[in-house]
Amino acid sequence: MSAVPEGNQDLAVRVMTDADLSEVLEIERQSYGFPWAPGIFQDCLRVGYACWVAEKDGRLLGYLIMSMAAGEAHVLNLCVGPASRRQGIGRRLLAHAMSVAHRCGVDSMFLEVRPSNRSALGLYEAIGFHEVGLRPAYYPMSGGRREDGVIMACSLGSADPLWD
Repeated sequence: MSAVPEGNQDLAVRVMTDADLSEVLEIERQSYGFPWAPGIFQDCLRVGYACWVAEKDGRLLGYLIMSMAAGEAHVLNLCVGPASRRQGIGRRLLAHAMSVAHRCGVDSMFLEVRPSNRSALGLYEAIGFHEVGLRPAYYPMSGGRREDGVIMACSLGSADPLWD
């Protein structure tokens, strides 16, 4: 199975740089009621986390940030701008991260997702993730409320990986 959805052959996935942060922050602000602060992105780049952006025609459309240690990878943030969703960009970013992690000897990949984010849950399940737990009151919401985080995992040891 190809990780490049039709119509996205000219979508480039490349390493995120400091120069990308203004566009990354704009996507983050458009996408989340409680976006990451600029310093979090700067720290991720500074400490050497795996950070990528997806761009097409010189326009940044999404990004993914992942940490790797002790044979595990953790997707910390995967986001596609509102106008670019449902075009396979998130799948492409995630497939790229899974491929890199696999080549680095990672056995398992983890992430958290809001249970209310049905489209993200569908993507993760389609690419091989399954629910392994719950983080109670993980995500902030308006009015001081909190939403649980569904913990999902995927084994990267598959002989026929979906992300290649």
